[in-house]
Amino acid sequence: MSKSLCICVSNKEIPSESRGVPMPHIPSNLRHIESLVEIVASLRGPGGCPWDKEQTHESLTQYAIEETHELVEALELPASDASKDLKMKEELGDVLFQVVLHAQLAAERGAFTLEDVIAGISEKLVRRHPHVFSDTQVADTAEVIRNWEEIKKQEKATSAAPSPYALNVPPLPALQKAYKIGKRTEKLKFDWEDMDGVLANVEEEYQELREALDEGNDSEIEHELGDALFSLAQLGRHVQMEPEQVLRKANQRFENRFNMMVELVEKDQKDFSAMTLEQKEEYWKKAKLLLKKK
Repeated sequence: MSKSLCICVSNKEIPSESRGVPMPHIPSNLRHIESLVEIVASLRGPGGCPWDKEQTHESLTQYAIEETHELVEALELPASDASKDLKMKEELGDVLFQVVLHAQLAAERGAFTLEDVIAGISEKLVRRHPHVFSDTQVADTAEVIRNWEEIKKQEKATSAAPSPYALNVPPLPALQKAYKIGKRTEKLKFDWEDMDGVLANVEEEYQELREALDEGNDSEIEHELGDALFSLAQLGRHVQMEPEQVLRKANQRFENRFNMMVELVEKDQKDFSAMTLEQKEEYWKKAKLLLKKK
């Protein structure tokens, strides 16, 4: 659910009319993109929502990340899940709200509008698909990708060209970016020669983290923990496993086991908060075994 809807409802705002401000107009057809733009503008307007009116591009960053990850979670639901389409629709709506809200903030300061955003992506798609919108011929998907990359290079040729050896990795979630950095350095022939080299680096970083933990220096712990996570991302790359996806699956396994553990505790009519760690561990093992049988 979008943050603004939660905030406005939970704060039980005083109706705009009672504050001497006209109540915002509700569009008659909510299926049109223009209606969403109007609603978002109203949220930011005189009779709108205090939370929405306080937001900036920077303050909304965390919600862009959260909503995108919730969409990915819905996309990865098994096709057999009866709720998949409904969840996908809801999460796509939340992501779209973020796009429209950012466009509204930009429009308020005269930078650009949602129409400009739509025009920009439309022009880019047409430009990068000459095999669809012009007479360019392609043999297969691999050639489509090569053409796409070449067109991207031509688009960037007008600006100061970075070094051909620069990483230029796009902004991504940290673990995914670590993987992409490794893919780029691999192409530049700056990589471990074999799996043994990667594993040795993982072990080295782990040992350095242990030493930092023993010393109790927070800045050093942060540094070494980051290095350890980065080296594990490179290990994932060397075994052809994208670490972001691997960790998402691990997160889901932990969630499933934890929820099963709580369910078992409640089934035995025990107070989870009063249990010892050892007692919880026993239920954790039971949950793990039950889930393995499914």
